[in-house]
Amino acid sequence: MTKICVAYGDGIGPEIMTSVISILQAAKVELEYDVVEIGEKVYLSGITHGISDDSWQKILQNKLLLKGPMTTPLGGGYKSINVTLRKKLGLFANVRPVVSYNPFIKCNAKNMDIVIVRENEEDLYSGIEYQTTENSYVAVKLISESGSRKIIKYAFDYAVANGRNKVTCITKNNIMKLSDGAFAKIFDEVAKEYPQIENNHMIVDIGSARIASKPDSFDVIVTLNLYGDIISDIAAEAAGAVGIAGSANIGSEYAMFEAVHGSAPDIAGQGKANPSGLLSAAVMMLRHLNMHDKANVIENAWLATIEEGKHTADLYSGTGELVSTEQFTQAIIKNINSKPKSLKAAENTSDKSQKALIEDKFTHKEHKVVGCDVYIRSAHTNNFQKISDQTKSSNLKLSFIGYKGLVIWPNTTQDRELDMLQFRFISDSECLYSEILEIQQKVLSQNLEIVMVNTLTEYDGKQGFSKGQGE
Repeated sequence: MTKICVAYGDGIGPEIMTSVISILQAAKVELEYDVVEIGEKVYLSGITHGISDDSWQKILQNKLLLKGPMTTPLGGGYKSINVTLRKKLGLFANVRPVVSYNPFIKCNAKNMDIVIVRENEEDLYSGIEYQTTENSYVAVKLISESGSRKIIKYAFDYAVANGRNKVTCITKNNIMKLSDGAFAKIFDEVAKEYPQIENNHMIVDIGSARIASKPDSFDVIVTLNLYGDIISDIAAEAAGAVGIAGSANIGSEYAMFEAVHGSAPDIAGQGKANPSGLLSAAVMMLRHLNMHDKANVIENAWLATIEEGKHTADLYSGTGELVSTEQFTQAIIKNINSKPKSLKAAENTSDKSQKALIEDKFTHKEHKVVGCDVYIRSAHTNNFQKISDQTKSSNLKLSFIGYKGLVIWPNTTQDRELDMLQFRFISDSECLYSEILEIQQKVLSQNLEIVMVNTLTEYDGKQGFSKGQGE
């Protein structure tokens, strides 16, 4: 008997989790359920990360969590429990299959059958933000080469294990040439290790549009954290509804399975909730546990129920039968050991589809500090030439002044006061940290207030910083 942790969640969470466990039990799946308390109730008790120590220890012991949707209270410094769990458990891969079930579920994308593999620990979801001035805010987009390589290799391994033929990388590397550029570059490197798998790259804007309009041109998609979140919902909506989509969060030691949708408190307790997304996640969990026969039985029972035209409120379009959460659950249980007649029956027997045993490699590079960007609250002047003359040193000189990435000095002037100005100091050779401190002192001597400083570094002879627009 395999023991797993179960978190019922908030809003509609208890209803759909009760439904899913009823179906698992009806299918005689050999699981033991260790209930943990996570979410809004824990937040409001004063634990700002939303999980008690006792629950955390149970998750660490069982290593597997089936989780209902959670509500994160607004304000008060609360952190998303989803993001916390993904990071603390090392769940670097978020796997979201999206399939259309035309004509039984009304959809815009009739040929959708894709798997989105989303990086789960980095990007803007690092949650590192600053208010640097009265007017300006900064969010850190954190991308690592090791994290990128790990998720990209996982996507290709997933494609091989599941008989998929193509992996598409989605980024915005035409604008974010360093961060997204690193992800795209590593994708090209990893793709060479899988000559049997077709590969291509798309920019996120046109890629998102094509997912909705031409889904049959995609197979497996690998992408960064924020883009993956957005395009997963686009794909799910195009395929019929977010309410039927499940996801797996996979690490080398732990795993968490959940529906893609939120807690929907506005319909909680009304019998309107659709358990399909969480049931899909539970099926993914069974495959993770190599219980493929049981996963096939449950998935086929769900497909047979959908073919019968039984729909919860979110999917009902005026045809078929409108059913409650409980009625939908009982219909699936009745169809245990049945198979769909028109839709493709589940026959997955792979034991590799959700494994994540990739070594996290770190590549060392020669690095050289060549300058710094000093950000100031406000110039209080448009005499930038004077500032340049007063702040130069023997090794570092003011290269440009920028505002929102645009070079506004030299060669241009500004009459209005601007905040969060970027002063770039650069050297023709390597510079010392003591020289960077000296430059900061010179800036302060001009009655300028520093709000942020970034060092400028070359790695293996290549610039590790972006140029200013117009530089």
